[in-house]
Order: sequence, then structure tokens, then C-alpha cells
Amino acid sequence: MTYQEQKSIVSLISAILIFGSYCAYMYPQYPQGGLESTAAFHYWGTFVLILTLVSIVAHIIISIIFNIIFRITTGEKEPTFADELDKLIDLKAFRNSFFVFILGFLLAMGSLVIDQPIQVMFLILIASGFISDVTGSITRLYHYRKGV
Repeated sequence: MTYQEQKSIVSLISAILIFGSYCAYMYPQYPQGGLESTAAFHYWGTFVLILTLVSIVAHIIISIIFNIIFRITTGEKEPTFADELDKLIDLKAFRNSFFVFILGFLLAMGSLVIDQPIQVMFLILIASGFISDVTGSITRLYHYRKGV
């Protein structure tokens, strides 16, 4: 298995674990007041902001740990260059990830149009961000395995 395939698998697993553990941590903190209370808006704003920060920091730390373990186990360094295939695969993964997020964004805005509670919009946005991250990792893994 190549470095890129292993990195895609680690990225996929870490995205799932980070999102799942953060949701499990935040779920008990959901305010019990009315659906349109300021506490609910504060909760969702905090949820999105902290999830973004935690996800970025955790992905950086996991990437560093992965590179250290990869170097120890294989004795090879991380590839320092990206050829045309790597760039093409990254572009395809970004395209698919972006498409999923934009679709989720449109669905979230559509939920407001059909008078759904504001929490539905936040849930759709958060889920589409997570699914777009997973889609990008799966696309990378697929193209490194099957080719472009």
C-alpha cells in the first residue's frame, strides 16, 4: 500500500473519529429551552466554531503522528513532491468534496425556505461538512487504488 493510500485511510478514519467523539461530547450540552431560544443559537454557533478548530488541530496532529510512524515503520520519508497524478487526484477529491458541501448548503437554505426550525439548518450544514470531508478522503483512496 502506498503512502498516499495509507494517508487517505488515516484521514478517513480520523475524520470519522473526530466528528463522532466531538458530537458525543457536545450532545449532552444541548440546551433544554425552546427551539428558538438564544441559548440554542449560542449552542449551535459554539458547536460549529469549536468543531472547526478542533478538527483542524486534530488533523494536523494526526498527520504529524502518521508521518512519524510511517518513517519509523518503513524507513522512508514522506514524498516531498506531487506529480501530475497526485495533483489530478487532489483536484478530483476537492471537486467531489466541494459538490457535496454545496449540495448540503443548498439543502440547509432550502430547509429555511420551507419553514423548518433553525436547528435543521445547522444539522444539515454540519452533516454536509462532515460528509464532504469523508467524500474527499474516499475519492482520494479510490483514485489511488483504481487510477484516474
